[in-house]
Amino acid sequence: MALSLFEAAVLSFRQTVGGVAGVLAKGRAHFEAVGINPDEVIETRIIEDMLPFRYQVYAVTNHTVGALEACKGGVFTPGNTLGPDSYAGLEAAIAKANEALAAVTPDEINALEGKDVMFSMAKTQMPFTAEGFLMSFSLPNLHFHATTTYAILRGKGVPLGKRDYMGMPRIKM
Repeated sequence: MALSLFEAAVLSFRQTVGGVAGVLAKGRAHFEAVGINPDEVIETRIIEDMLPFRYQVYAVTNHTVGALEACKGGVFTPGNTLGPDSYAGLEAAIAKANEALAAVTPDEINALEGKDVMFSMAKTQMPFTAEGFLMSFSLPNLHFHATTTYAILRGKGVPLGKRDYMGMPRIKM
């Protein structure tokens, strides 16, 4: 059985973005239960030289919806923003990404196969095909930033487990 680009990329994106939405919701519930303003978390870093929590969540949207837009347009340029500056803004960005991914059609994505996509950042230029970009660049970046989002919240005491990170698997119905 052949796996389409839509199945490999978009359905995987949706599962992970859904997981991040759940992780953020559990984070909010935890912080509210213990009397912490969730906005106090958005600048948290695991270590000083890394980008903050809000960037990790923003990158989840950038390496899913942003990656698909890049494949359509032919160029991916990482944003120079740290993302929304409130916990509610992060939740809204993930909800918007979920909606955008749900609206994408298989034909729309499968038609991108073989299309040129250039990663462009300052003097760095890396040529890809759409499928190479999505599977070897955006998907690993998505998991890196989703995992970091999870890890920061776990470090703040949010009771999360692997099932929270995984989101909803594509089980046989």
